[in-house]
Formats: sequence, structure tokens, C-alpha cells
Amino acid sequence: MLVLTPVTWALTGSSGHSVIADTDGWLARVPESQAALVLGAGLLGGRPSPMLARRLDVSAQLYHAGKVKALLLSGDNSRKEYDEPTAMRDYLLAKGVPGRVMVLDYAGFDTWDSCVRARDVWGAERVTVVTQLFHLPRAVALCRTAGLATFGVGDDSAKRWAVTTYASSAREVFATGKAFADALVLKSDPVFPGPRETALRTILAGQR
Repeated sequence: MLVLTPVTWALTGSSGHSVIADTDGWLARVPESQAALVLGAGLLGGRPSPMLARRLDVSAQLYHAGKVKALLLSGDNSRKEYDEPTAMRDYLLAKGVPGRVMVLDYAGFDTWDSCVRARDVWGAERVTVVTQLFHLPRAVALCRTAGLATFGVGDDSAKRWAVTTYASSAREVFATGKAFADALVLKSDPVFPGPRETALRTILAGQR
């Protein structure tokens, strides 16, 4: 029962606030928001991993469809030789997304940190969080718990990488337990909680 409590929280908190990418009419079901919050998912040889590349593909679709005004790329740059946000930006530039609409968050070390920093550091209020389907309930629930009006878009990675997806799904139970503790029990601060940045607000102000 204790194990099920965080899972139930994630499923309940995200219910009705998400869609699966690349299903019939999925873009039409995504509400407009200020930014796509794209969560890091690892690099291979300095380039986005296959799962991260799919998140970026989806976020590019959202931007080109006019569903988001900006892209908030939140990933790990905890050491000099590992820079997720820059690799994410470079990938999106090749997809035709202009650099002027991208904001790089170098301290998105986990999902909770990314959500809280989107609110407190970047000043976001409404986001579309982009991730894989197995991670979507936790991501949406965390961002909504952080006070963001959040809709989620999930890539169904099981169609492409079934073994990797099933392994990640199994770990998701434990990750959801940590998320529940961070958000509702400990109310943890991000590793780097600030200072306030203006880049996202500047992008949004320029598009009014």
C-alpha cells in the first residue's frame, strides 16, 4: 500500500492533463502554453540519446504548430564535459527552431528541480512538459504540484525501444516514490534554487 501511494498520486495528479504524441489529432488536443519544458534524458557521444531526441522532435512539432512560444531546455550540466542543454539546443537548431526562442536551464538535475526552477528561476506559469509516456504521470504531477499549469505530451517509446522502456518503467516506481517525498513530504529546494532569470519572460514579452 505504501508503494502504491506515490503512484496513485502521480496518476491522479496527471489525469486528464496529457496526450500521447503522434496519435491521431494529438496536436489539436494540446492547449497553448508559454513554453515546452523539455526534460533531459542523457547524451551519447555528446549528442542527445534516442529518447531525448524524440522529446526534442515532439517539442519542435509543438513550436512549429504554434502551441508554445518558447522552449525551456532543462538538463544536467554538472560537469564541464557533460552539457545536456547545449546539445538539446543544437539538435533543435537543426530542426528549424530559432535560437531566440530557446532558454537553457543548466541545473535541471531531476524532474522536481526542473519544475521548481521553471517557476522560480524562469518565471513560467503555464508549460507543456515533454517526456516519454512512462515518465509522463510523474512529470505532470510534479509540475502541477510546483504550481505550474501543466499539460504533458508523452512519446510512446515502447514502439521503438521496448526493452529500454520496460526497464525504465520498472525504475519509475522508485523514482515516483522519491518524487512524492521531494514534492509533498520534504518540500525540497532545487540543488540550485536561483537567482531569478529574465530570458523566458523576455521571449514571451516580445511575442505579445
